Amino acid sequence: MFTGIIESVGRVESVRQQGSNLSFRISSPISHELKVDQSVSHNGVCLTVESTGDGYHEVTAIEETLRKTNLAHWQTGSLVNLERCLPLNGRLDGHFVQGHVDTTGNCQSRKELDGSWEFQFSFSEEFAHLVIEKGSICINGISLTCFNVTRNELSVAIIPYTWQHTMLHTLQPGDQVNLEFDLIGKYINRRHDLTVAAKTEL
Repeated sequence: MFTGIIESVGRVESVRQQGSNLSFRISSPISHELKVDQSVSHNGVCLTVESTGDGYHEVTAIEETLRKTNLAHWQTGSLVNLERCLPLNGRLDGHFVQGHVDTTGNCQSRKELDGSWEFQFSFSEEFAHLVIEKGSICINGISLTCFNVTRNELSVAIIPYTWQHTMLHTLQPGDQVNLEFDLIGKYINRRHDLTVAAKTEL
């Protein structure tokens, strides 16, 4: 479980094809603290640390992960948002994030406002019921608040700290991002769907 509060930004040092999987070597300020088998969020994707070295760690994304996320587009030099899992005695500064990406979205625009930045993203309408005005969403591993929500678009505002300490400053219109919708909202919608289905059967 994660919170969507980014700890560090890593850099992809190498990409290696292994069958239908891709293995990544990532260097970062926290890599030396990681341990094998530890779960770490990479741009919002929960991946298991397979090995560590001098300032780097290695992870593998399987075919299912590559199909549902933007990891297949990572190249040497790509910047990656990193977050270690939430300790049981830690504070939930963002929102509950599983690291299980639901789908990808596309950056439609970015605006620099006097001291902040605004991004607009598009997503498939099939997920419209999971996005609400002022609700939480995880974009590339970052816990953010939605506004200007439509059936297939949403906007988020970025404060200077987030701009400086994540990879968002590299994001351009047309870029693909990982989206994880609010966990609580997904359970509420699932409950509603089952209730409606039960009443229909009666």
